[in-house]
Amino acid sequence: MSVRWEQIVVDSEDPARLARWWAEALDYRIVHEAPEEVEIRRTPDEMPGLLFTPVPDAKTVKNRLHIDLRPEDQEAEVERLVDMGARPVDIGQSDVGWVVLADPEGNEFCVLSSRKK
Repeated sequence: MSVRWEQIVVDSEDPARLARWWAEALDYRIVHEAPEEVEIRRTPDEMPGLLFTPVPDAKTVKNRLHIDLRPEDQEAEVERLVDMGARPVDIGQSDVGWVVLADPEGNEFCVLSSRKK
């Protein structure tokens, strides 16, 4: 049996707004938009994507699944994302080599340090 990972579904208060934020953050494109869902991918044919769907509740607890980003320049990427509306959050990570941020709806994600060459 063969299986392919197609997407991660992100519950959101405003799917269109959050999808556009993540599309800009990741340099992805909107590949599907309907009243009840918005999907973004790097290219229309490249999976996996992120599918944003509406939920009536605000986020209240730490995510059980999150995205890790690995930029070439961690400090510059954190600054760019914060300028876009992300905010630093403390989830008890202490002194580590990554920075935890939250997107505009409070979903945590990590910005890792650059890979050592």
